Amino acid sequence: MDTGLGGARVLLCVTGGIAAYKAAALTSALVQRGAVVDVAMTAEAERFVGPLTFASLTARPVYTSLWDAPETIPHIRLVREADVVLVVPATANTIAKMVSGVADDVVGALLLAARVPVLVAPAMNAAMYEHPATQAHLQTLRDRGVAIVEPESGFLAERESGIGRLASEERLLDALVIALRRTRSLRGKRVAITAGPTYEAFDPARFVGNASTGAQGIALACEALARGADVTLILGPTALQPPAGAKVVRVRTAREMHDAAMADAVGADVVIAAAAVADWRPAEYSPVKVKKTDADLCVRMTRNPDVLARLGDRKGSTFLVGFAAETDDHERNAREKMVRKHLDAIAVNDVREGRGFGPGGNALTLLYGDDGKIDLGEADKATLAARLLDAIERLMEEA
Repeated sequence: MDTGLGGARVLLCVTGGIAAYKAAALTSALVQRGAVVDVAMTAEAERFVGPLTFASLTARPVYTSLWDAPETIPHIRLVREADVVLVVPATANTIAKMVSGVADDVVGALLLAARVPVLVAPAMNAAMYEHPATQAHLQTLRDRGVAIVEPESGFLAERESGIGRLASEERLLDALVIALRRTRSLRGKRVAITAGPTYEAFDPARFVGNASTGAQGIALACEALARGADVTLILGPTALQPPAGAKVVRVRTAREMHDAAMADAVGADVVIAAAAVADWRPAEYSPVKVKKTDADLCVRMTRNPDVLARLGDRKGSTFLVGFAAETDDHERNAREKMVRKHLDAIAVNDVREGRGFGPGGNALTLLYGDDGKIDLGEADKATLAARLLDAIERLMEEA
């Protein structure tokens, strides 16, 4: 029977909580289902269960130090060989170190170097789990594309009851299968994503722009990478960091975005145009700063190239998805744009009062065909990126 784990390379990171003993049972279950499991442990984890236990279960070396087999550079090799990384149990300390990028032991170094999907299964006392710092750290990891396998409520080691018990083995295995399915779903596909705003200068100090930060496009790039795609991210000016592993093309103006899209997006298997491209730019540029006077300033504007329409004109076999930021009559406006620009689908969101901009949450609806509609709901942008790519993959299969 296909368990979804046959031949999968799983890197299991065990940290220092009482639930570490459950990681041994999980390792046995993974091996029985055909996975190849490598185990790394923190020094604190060794206080609860010995490396010999995991070595016996996996018939493979167990890594407890950065100096184990240094000639093979294990903290790089292991994550490159792995299909997925699973942190079980994940203590509050380990979660905090992940957020800060602390790599002072083999587990920290592995997690910092990981470019494959990472699943984190917290296990700790309820007070520690519910602390605002822990919750903020978990949200930061979610925003970075890390999957959190939420703990359960029940009897805790401190002889208390509350949330903080390690997720059940069944839930951990299910999450792992889902993550592995994602890693393979876009393998061999080329995905191009436009993201962020464009800035249109009218003198050296001033420009016309918008409130986009590129957060949703960056989240989509992270998710596409996690699914095994070859990703090109055409990114407008933003303070947010793009994901490692993507080819990043930095642009500033709409014309630069157009040229980059024609060079790097045409011919891709999937193109997602999430950028907020300026429709107009100042018709004239002053090479010196325009001085303030008592008179009103009038700036004549001229049209920018329509990047999405040009991509639609050269679509070929590409599955082309646009974005529509609307303030009224959302679905009608978005469907008209979808038809006019020859799109396969369009994601529409309500941007009244600045909603949807920035690194926070968003709400999306995906429209396709004559009347097709998928409500992706309201969530953080990493979650919406996963939902959107799930929907795109389904539509591609149906097509």
